[in-house]
Amino acid sequence: MKSSVNQIVLFLFVLALCIAGFHGVNAHGECGRASPEREAYKLVPCAVAGQDVNAPVSDACCAKIKQLGQNPSCLCAVMLSNTAKSSGVKPEVAVTIPKRCNLADRPVGYKCGAYTLP
Repeated sequence: MKSSVNQIVLFLFVLALCIAGFHGVNAHGECGRASPEREAYKLVPCAVAGQDVNAPVSDACCAKIKQLGQNPSCLCAVMLSNTAKSSGVKPEVAVTIPKRCNLADRPVGYKCGAYTLP
């Protein structure tokens, strides 16, 4: 059952990414040449952790968060992206992932829209 849920989340994530691509998402901005919508696709391992604050965060997710966390504005843009939202990711939960990964160099206190990274 859990595998089916993960497959559905992955499908929705990919679908949202494709839709964003067809609408001409700006390729320059917070994430450099990559759009936050495209970068969100890289966070598929974080999809379940971004929906439930009690869900375990995988090592693959933490590795991607650590990588994106080098640029906090990109990390925030990805967490707040339409792609993330369409896959069921809740911004108020997503901002807790860096802390849940126990990343020592996470951007603590950084404002992500209406949310602050703990």
